[in-house]
Amino acid sequence: MLTVLEPESLYPDTLLEQRVMGDTVRILTGNAKKSLMELPDALCAEVEGLMTLRMAVPAEALAKFPKLKVVIRMGVGYDRVDRLECAKRGITVCNVPDYGTQEVADTAIALTVSLRRGLVLHHDAQRADPPAHWGVMQNRIVRRFEVQTFGVLGLGRIGTAAALRAKALGFKVIFFDPALPNGADRAIGIERVDTLEALMARSDVLSIHCPLTRNTRNLVGAKELALLPKDAVVINTARGPILDIDALEAGLRSGHIAAAGLDVVPVEPPVDPVPKLMQAYRAREPWLMGRLVIMPHVAFHSPEAWDDIRLKSAETMRDVLVRGLKTNVIPPESD
Repeated sequence: MLTVLEPESLYPDTLLEQRVMGDTVRILTGNAKKSLMELPDALCAEVEGLMTLRMAVPAEALAKFPKLKVVIRMGVGYDRVDRLECAKRGITVCNVPDYGTQEVADTAIALTVSLRRGLVLHHDAQRADPPAHWGVMQNRIVRRFEVQTFGVLGLGRIGTAAALRAKALGFKVIFFDPALPNGADRAIGIERVDTLEALMARSDVLSIHCPLTRNTRNLVGAKELALLPKDAVVINTARGPILDIDALEAGLRSGHIAAAGLDVVPVEPPVDPVPKLMQAYRAREPWLMGRLVIMPHVAFHSPEAWDDIRLKSAETMRDVLVRGLKTNVIPPESD
């Protein structure tokens, strides 16, 4: 009998997980609120499979699980799992890459459209005191899609979905992703560029879709943002630390960057002192009117996505722990 732990009590029961994993697996739930360190040592000592959504899995927590064989990160990103320590302990790490794809791509496009078509601009202006005049506001944010280039940083599942949506809207679409083999561009009819610098120099809209690794942390900083065409829009629905938020604030304040849409920020949830850009946003400083949208890392959300993540996490645990397959296994060297 194998033992799997879901430490956060995400669901009212474990009937779905039991059905998927079968009667050779015992499924336990915990009551951790913020950290795996809250769990009793006796409970952790029984666990061979761990499924976490919000909980980080650092080295000190792994030490509580002497029998642990598999960690499932119930989501796409896996940066909160100490994969080096897992590798040392012979623990397999998996993610769930095939949930929320539509939702995150839709959100990236929705942020692009709401900024580039002036929805945010007019929303902010009409609720100002006094409200703006009733009519067109001449503003550099607003552009026709077909005269713009939509740049995708990271053409994985979500990046591909965003690229196809942008293409359907009339954008010229380019991407940079050194991990992809030749031909990925031809498969969906978009243009590949060979360097990050080339991507930045041509992106009227930059949409970030790469995972957070040691190689992508702070990948887009002041130098890279300065390469964007004037009045570019920056969209980040991936991970906050990929983008230097202070450099983004400087680019917006200088006027080089027209607008930005962020579903993620470097520290989540934000703690004091929050980044200067978020301070200005929350204070509704006039210079940001119509130029910034910040969301609390919810681009993945829909009832259907929650159903997917539960089912696909259970299926991945079954495949790897019970059947010995390599479903969604993250290679230790993938950073």
